[in-house]
Amino acid sequence: MSTPSFVLAVLGLLFALKTQILPIGGLTSVNHYELNFYEKLFDIFQHLLLPTLVLTVIAIAGLQRQMRANLLDVLRQEYIKTAIAKGLPTHKVVYKHALRNAINPLITIFGFELSALLSGAALTETVLAYPGLGALTLEAARKLDINLTMVTLMLGATMLIIGNLIADLLLKYADPRIKLGVT
Repeated sequence: MSTPSFVLAVLGLLFALKTQILPIGGLTSVNHYELNFYEKLFDIFQHLLLPTLVLTVIAIAGLQRQMRANLLDVLRQEYIKTAIAKGLPTHKVVYKHALRNAINPLITIFGFELSALLSGAALTETVLAYPGLGALTLEAARKLDINLTMVTLMLGATMLIIGNLIADLLLKYADPRIKLGVT
């Protein structure tokens, strides 16, 4: 969470250079058009793996810290102490009672993470030379392309709305107290 995405991207780039397991830069390899369909898919997957890993590790680190804090807070509640005193197994108390109440803020934060990936992706894609939406947004802003900048900002806003919609639907599933309805 405290490691900037571009630092992790540089570390991933160094890893890819030293091990030569993953390709560096670009969306596809030079000989992409000579490959058959499945080889093309694998080639795109290989090029997408490093940027995806960098962005995922950054996002998961923040979510993990938030979940830990929520769970520790819930485990101090009286009803958890009562459940343990009644003789329920610890794993059942944690997974059935504590986790259910601790996961709600995490789901809400997850809704914001979808659009936050766009901002972290800009630096990550620039460092890894991946032609993605974040790098396109930075290039459009640098060249003062107002139309493309507005489209990418609208896409970010749409991702925020979709992320919050998904989070609301997940909250409805996770918390039976929440009812969906029109008011």
